[in-house]
Amino acid sequence: MEATNTIKLLNQDFVRLDRFVETNFTRWQDKMKFILTALKIFYVLDPNLQPIPDPTDDDIDEVKAEQKKRIEDEVMCRGHILNALSDRLYDLYTVELFAKVIWNALEFKYHAEEEGTKKILISKYFNYKFVDDKPILAQVHELQVIVNQLKAEKIKLPEPFQVGAIIAKLPSS
Repeated sequence: MEATNTIKLLNQDFVRLDRFVETNFTRWQDKMKFILTALKIFYVLDPNLQPIPDPTDDDIDEVKAEQKKRIEDEVMCRGHILNALSDRLYDLYTVELFAKVIWNALEFKYHAEEEGTKKILISKYFNYKFVDDKPILAQVHELQVIVNQLKAEKIKLPEPFQVGAIIAKLPSS
């Protein structure tokens, strides 16, 4: 039965995830969570995952099977995460033996960087000014690109706020 599941898993068509090249971490992480969940191995990254208890005489075979599955799932999860990293990141994290350690290290590093990116985008939005020597529609488009980047970062700007901001950014002439 187990060999059949493995073969079935290997025959499934999966869309290959773009490698994480140190940009758009949140998007990559969401895609990675989806793939690992579909493979039923995301649970090994759960910070509340309880260790498997030592077997008793009554359930020794069951516990050993559960331990074996956990080890296999850990190896699969680690492999999928490493496989979805750029070569540079792969070389950096391949020394880590556990998927959870790799996952937590990536989260720590790149969530902090994304917070900096959000601050830069917000600053770009607030500092954007319309000028007289450039077509107005081109400038509206530039501002809309910034707004879309903010939306991609899950920063919501209410429409009345955007309208007021655009009016305030218009040149005085």
